[in-house]
Amino acid sequence: MARSPFKISISIKLETRLGGVANPRWMALLASIAESGSITAAAKAAGLSYKAAWDAIDAMNNLAGKPVVETAVGGKGGGGAKLTARGRNLLATYRIVEEENERFLAGINSRLKHADRDLRVLGGLSMRTSARNQWSGKVVKIRRGAVNDEVEIKLAGGDRIASVITHESVENLGLEVGQAAIALVKASSVMVGTGDGERLSLSARNQLAGKVTRVTPGAVNSEIVIGLRGGNTVASIITNVAAKGLELKAGQKALAIFKASSVILGVT
Repeated sequence: MARSPFKISISIKLETRLGGVANPRWMALLASIAESGSITAAAKAAGLSYKAAWDAIDAMNNLAGKPVVETAVGGKGGGGAKLTARGRNLLATYRIVEEENERFLAGINSRLKHADRDLRVLGGLSMRTSARNQWSGKVVKIRRGAVNDEVEIKLAGGDRIASVITHESVENLGLEVGQAAIALVKASSVMVGTGDGERLSLSARNQLAGKVTRVTPGAVNSEIVIGLRGGNTVASIITNVAAKGLELKAGQKALAIFKASSVILGVT
C-alpha cells in the first residue's frame, strides 16, 4: 500500500513557571553530557557551539529551579560535567513525554494514508499572498521553450489556466504533469468581457467563462466576482466607469480575461 507523502510532526517543549526549560536540542545536550561527561563533546554531538551549549546549561539551571548540570575543573581526575539528580529526572521525564508523543504521532500518521488531497488543501490555506485570486489544480501540460515555458493548470471544475514562467522556475518548482499546483493572479490583472460567453479575439491566453455573482462598487474601482464551473470564482478590479459601461450585474454572462504572464505558480 502506498504511503502518504505527508507526515505530521510535533516538537516538544517542556515549560516551568519561569519559562521553557526543555526542547529537543537541549535534551540531546543533557543526554550527551550524561554519556560523555564532557561539555565539549556533548556540544558537538548536539550540533551546538561550545558557547551555545554553556548558554543552554545556564538557562536550564536557572529555569529548572535547581541546577541540572554540575561541572568540575582541574584536579587529580581532570575536569568534567555530569547531570545532577534534577537533571536526570528532567531528562527521564522528557523521554517519557517523547515516547508518548511518538506513539500519538504514529497513530495519526497511520490514518493519513488517504488524506493527501486534504493535506494539500491545508497546505495551500496556510499560504499568505496579496493575490486576490488563488486556485488549486493539477499540471496537465508543459510546453518547453528556449527561455520560457507554458504550464497549463486544470482546476477542479474543468477550467484551464495557462501560465508562462521561465524554464528555470519550472525546474526550481519541480513542476511535472500530474503534480498539484496553485495558480495566483492579482485582481487588477483580470479584465472583464461581456457578451454570449464565447472567447473574444484577444491576445490574452486565459479567458474563463462564467456568470457575474457579485458587483461591489468602491470610490473609484469596483470589484467584480465571476462564478466559474465547479464552484470556483475569479475576482477582477476595474474602474467604476468600465463597470457602468458594461452594465455589469449579478447573473450576467461574463469572461474573466488575463494574460498567461500574469499567472504566478506555486507548489505546497
